[in-house]
Amino acid sequence: MSDSLKGKNGKVRVMYVRKEEEEQPRRPSRPPQSGRDGNAGRSDNPRRGDAPRGDSRRGDAPRGDSRRGDAPRGDARPRSDKPSDRFDDRAARPAPRRDRPSTSPDSPWKTMYQNDAEPAVPDHGGISGKSLIDPDQLRRQRAEETRVYGENACKALFKSRPDSIVRAWFVQSVTPRFRDALRWMAANRKAYHVVEEEELALASGTEHHGGVCFLIKKRVGLDAALYLQQVEAKDCVLALEDVSNPHNLGAILRSCAHFGVRGVMTGDSAALESGAAVRTAEGGAEHISSIHTDDLLNDLARFRAAGYTIVTTSSHNGVPLSQATMPEKMVLVLGEERAGLTPEVVAQTDLALSIGGTGRVESLNVSVATGILLAEWWRQNH
Repeated sequence: MSDSLKGKNGKVRVMYVRKEEEEQPRRPSRPPQSGRDGNAGRSDNPRRGDAPRGDSRRGDAPRGDSRRGDAPRGDARPRSDKPSDRFDDRAARPAPRRDRPSTSPDSPWKTMYQNDAEPAVPDHGGISGKSLIDPDQLRRQRAEETRVYGENACKALFKSRPDSIVRAWFVQSVTPRFRDALRWMAANRKAYHVVEEEELALASGTEHHGGVCFLIKKRVGLDAALYLQQVEAKDCVLALEDVSNPHNLGAILRSCAHFGVRGVMTGDSAALESGAAVRTAEGGAEHISSIHTDDLLNDLARFRAAGYTIVTTSSHNGVPLSQATMPEKMVLVLGEERAGLTPEVVAQTDLALSIGGTGRVESLNVSVATGILLAEWWRQNH
């Protein structure tokens, strides 16, 4: 049941009454309590219905009036030896309802608890926040996104593909250098946040965020067949076998962009899109196409058929780089520095090269070797 009343400001005040109060009679008022002078508590309040007794101001009988049983002065309640004549204030008190819980089952204010038989709340896989989107759809969406951080990497990304940006975080100190990006994001309703260093570290997943982080949509990679549809007269493709360190990958992407390599072929294209790799590339990742391969041997054969020379490295049996002629179109294949290339890939070699040095170390870091080889290819062909 509800009742509406208007307050002084004219607004309606709505009062709600519980269902149980609607059905049950109003509980009796509290019994009279003794006053300071020993008399029963009295009040002139008409709501209580307690008429004043023996009030001399109204000309009533004194407290010791015989009409009231000649009760001693100072005791408002008549005394009698008969139990029925005695006033027992306990009878006026409502009996405690021990059989009822503190909150009635029908009460609209009761606390609800989930039943064990009810289905559990769906697991969103670590995705926080309230959403009506299906958790599986959210997981697929997160799988299509990645985080890019670092000032140069984010500047290059905004310049080349701003539409891929989903959300951005900045610290206050870098916002003047991203003024154009902030204006564009505001105009295109892209969410961005100016946060403290600690919050940006949480958003990016690293303390080496450089003051900015973009959440972006991943690029769609190519396969060997699609890449070969846009072949140029002079082209170098880098193929990587089991190279997964993100910092090495980032340094390789940076060297590739510097020396004109357009495509990097790998079995793990997502590794090229990782935040650490893109940050280390310092913007170079935006100029490189990822070529995904599930069968490196088969794709090397595809490139050979398209006129490419398969080039590998060998510390002991290769042609010294200073004496080699670098082909105009080649696929440079490099492997993980500890184990090198697998024998199956080495068997596909058309030209093996070696990088001369003191011999004091077994080999160079894969990213360093890539830079040296690509620099020589660029020098001879451009």
